[in-house]
Amino acid sequence: MKDKKGGLHLQIQTHRANPYGLLCNSYRVDGKVRHDTLARLTGLSLEQLLMIQAAIRGDTVSKSEFKVTASKEYGASYACLSVLKSLDLHKTIFSRPGEDWVRSALAMIIGRLVYAGSKLSLSHCTSYSSLWEVCGIESDINVNNHCYDAMDKLLERQDAIQSKLASKHLQEGVVVLYDITSCYLEGEYSNSDLVSFGYNRDQKRGHEQIVISLLCTKEGCPVAVEVLRGNTSDKTTVLDKLNEIRSKYGIERIVFVGDRGMITRANYEEIDHDRVSIISALSHGALKSLCEQGVLQLSLFDENDIAEVSHSGIRYCLCKNPLMATKEAATRLALIQKTKDELDAIVASSRKTKYSKAMRAGKIIAKYKVGKFFVFSGEGESFSYAIDQDKVKQEALLDGCYVVYSDLPAEDMTAEEIVDSYKSLMGVEKAFRNMKTVTLELRPIYHKTDERIRCHVFICMLAYYVMWHMKRLLIPVTTKDAGGYARKYSFSYILETLKSIRKENVNFSGVSTCIITTPSEEQKILLDAMGVKL
Repeated sequence: MKDKKGGLHLQIQTHRANPYGLLCNSYRVDGKVRHDTLARLTGLSLEQLLMIQAAIRGDTVSKSEFKVTASKEYGASYACLSVLKSLDLHKTIFSRPGEDWVRSALAMIIGRLVYAGSKLSLSHCTSYSSLWEVCGIESDINVNNHCYDAMDKLLERQDAIQSKLASKHLQEGVVVLYDITSCYLEGEYSNSDLVSFGYNRDQKRGHEQIVISLLCTKEGCPVAVEVLRGNTSDKTTVLDKLNEIRSKYGIERIVFVGDRGMITRANYEEIDHDRVSIISALSHGALKSLCEQGVLQLSLFDENDIAEVSHSGIRYCLCKNPLMATKEAATRLALIQKTKDELDAIVASSRKTKYSKAMRAGKIIAKYKVGKFFVFSGEGESFSYAIDQDKVKQEALLDGCYVVYSDLPAEDMTAEEIVDSYKSLMGVEKAFRNMKTVTLELRPIYHKTDERIRCHVFICMLAYYVMWHMKRLLIPVTTKDAGGYARKYSFSYILETLKSIRKENVNFSGVSTCIITTPSEEQKILLDAMGVKL
């Protein structure tokens, strides 16, 4: 910027407490440079003075010359993929991870973590996400080629992948956790061998379902998943799963931890106890039966200590949870009161119906399932009842009591370790909760063929595998004061925080380039904890 005499420039003076600027004009007189001070700029910060100085020199960029032409999510996809690769999961999926179908499989696994939704919606995310580019796919995404074809190849590799995960995380004599859950579906599946009606753990009556079994390490790390027919019961899967662990994964000696509904007397006797040790819990009926037989005494249940009783080669670990006792007592009293209120209404009713009072009372008993605490007399319209207070008091003695049992010898595991191993089943329940609803949203299942349903569940399991390891890496951040961020992070919050790291296409004076936005201090802490370098 020049006037008729010469050039303008700004001299910045910083030798005083508050900086100021001198707007000067330079020119030559007889070959010598002269300066005239035209104005004195005060009351501005050093940064503002520097900007004015740059503007006078012509070093600044006007807003009209600088445009962001596109902005896509980058940070969450890149971070999840980086953790996945640090686990060598891409090589576990296939020995040549550079193949297109493997890259597509990685995109579906990471997409399940970051976006969930259908495969079709994932194939359309390129307008707002760098997911497919991060995974190495630059071409236009086609749902048939990049999702469905890749799913078919991934399913063919499921057994091999799970065998590698088992060899990595399971060793001889290791504790393994096993549980099953149900997942209801919408729509019609007339040609499916998997989808059927069964015991619905989601309390969704009138919906067909599938059953999912999950095998985890004691810490809750998923190793293998299987999709079973919707009417499969817990107890029928145990022996097959034990045989699978030995035949597919080559582990001869394991400690199998299963829920109380899985290990029945019949399948317990069929288990090869020389190679498989069992940890489970007694059902309420089995607990009462052993107390009646005198094998267990109610006086041994203690809130602070674990009592141990051995009988017929089985170690029974007796525990009592005071919080559970309070909850069970409150639930029982509430159900008895509701039953009593509705029975009183039936007894007092003079309305004539095609059903007798006794028949209507039977429906109430079936509804609340506390009929054992009631004594009934009379038939038809002369129906009456009374509450058996002795049974109520007797039942209250078992409130909060539970028994964990095992055939492990005492030198292999203490009573406390046996109980802790059973409590670790919560890790499987947590995995199911995250897979089904919290983060990965396994439901709704949009696929209509059994093979695609199986692969969809497998993808969700692999996504949870990555998520489980990410959470472990983030423990120092989520539980301690790291750089001033002393709060409990949820996984969804972490993903949303990383999503704001963007990949942007920038156009400057006709020149286009791509930049990654600079992570904030909080984002740097999260990335550093996971060992991710942008």
